[in-house]
Amino acid sequence: MKHRRNAPVRAALAVLCLAFAPARADEVTIGYQLIYNPWKAAIADGLFEEATGYEIDWRRFDSGAKVITAMASGRLHIALAGSSPIAAGVSRGLPIELFWIAEDIGRAEALAVRAGAGIAAPQDLRGKRLATPFVSTTHFHTLFALEQFGIPPDEVKILNMQPPNIVAAWERGDIDAAFVWEPALGRLRDSGEILISSRQLSDWGRPTFDGLVVRSGFAAERADFVCRFVQTIAAADERYRADPDGFGPGTENARKIAGLVGGSDADVKPVLDLMHFPPLEEQASERWLGGGADGGAAKAIRFTAEFLLDQGKIDSLQPDYARYVNDGFVQSARAGC
Repeated sequence: MKHRRNAPVRAALAVLCLAFAPARADEVTIGYQLIYNPWKAAIADGLFEEATGYEIDWRRFDSGAKVITAMASGRLHIALAGSSPIAAGVSRGLPIELFWIAEDIGRAEALAVRAGAGIAAPQDLRGKRLATPFVSTTHFHTLFALEQFGIPPDEVKILNMQPPNIVAAWERGDIDAAFVWEPALGRLRDSGEILISSRQLSDWGRPTFDGLVVRSGFAAERADFVCRFVQTIAAADERYRADPDGFGPGTENARKIAGLVGGSDADVKPVLDLMHFPPLEEQASERWLGGGADGGAAKAIRFTAEFLLDQGKIDSLQPDYARYVNDGFVQSARAGC
């Protein structure tokens, strides 16, 4: 695996590739985020390059909003983003397709309140300083939670911060609460309490997920690459499901994941245990990528987009969100590519 993000030649090529095609036929640029998931170990082991025969330039991002901006500029061909930034991107007409549900977030994202901040119940959030990365799944759930609690957003000081900055602000005492994901959430939990999790809010009718998106042109031109990419990520998830302890403290898998994302290898398995990683069959079902407009992913994106429109975060809705969900690569991977 090669990380060449700072090389001047690569930067120049990124500017010149206006057609969003790889610099060579066997090159691709993929963005990942600071989220623990089993396939990070596969990145560290070079399994994606081995399976596809491509040279992959892996780029690290600290928020889905930044990922979508990079996708829009043509700097990425494939990337990991949350359902909220995906909904925002496709609502603005970005030519991307969701082709894999990386994880059903569950309890890995939550609203934490700092000890001593005087927040014992949701109503106590009024007048407090709450941080979350804007246009993220946690931002979406922050606004949805406030709506459920009957608290107008302008009665809470909502601050746009990325996870590392949230942890620093929390430790300084600059914020009273934060809605964020692991591993940053674990740092907050050490000196605070969880008020509500994304699992609860999903159960209230607004599910969130992290997903992998691909530029439509690249997907059409490099279908074999995307199919083998799906096979590789599915195999990584299966290794975790078959042997969760193989990702526990002190294991090679945990060390590799923490090395890419940050944090301690002791944190990896507890976070993975909070999430659900759908296997190929479930990915292809109506629960997620299958089912067209009635599929779980398409409905989640539409619900999220409607909420973002209501909050003034996007200007309009797309007439059909199912066209941004592609179950074809999952089906191909099941058939052996």
